[in-house]
Amino acid sequence: MAVYHGYDMPDELYYHGEHAWVRKEDDGNVTIGMNDFYQKTAGDTTYIDLPFEGDDVEAGETCGKIQSAKWVGKFVAPLSGEVLEVNEDLEDDPTLINTDPYGEGWIMKLEPSDEDEIDGLVHGGDVESWLKQEIDDAEAKK
Repeated sequence: MAVYHGYDMPDELYYHGEHAWVRKEDDGNVTIGMNDFYQKTAGDTTYIDLPFEGDDVEAGETCGKIQSAKWVGKFVAPLSGEVLEVNEDLEDDPTLINTDPYGEGWIMKLEPSDEDEIDGLVHGGDVESWLKQEIDDAEAKK
């Protein structure tokens, strides 16, 4: 796992500007969650409002809410498609997003409607510079 500026950011994942991560699965579907920068910045997640299985979501649109000890925010879909499954364990323990953001803290599984959309997400060698800009922007807001 790559660590950039103190944040775990696995190399195989794709990252959205609203701090969702996307993992391609062998069956062509994707798993989505929130990245380490989000969970460390937001603090302990206290509540999550998930989309419903079978919902169609559009990339860049709000499809849920996440509440932490510090704020209430939007959960923005990083890709368009149909929600195949949501992580119901988060309803009982939303802090899984904090304790295991890339494993047990996943949020939803999606069947993408446009496979090319993933190319618009941050990946590979671009992750470190993108994350540095996000850190700088967060510091400037303080």
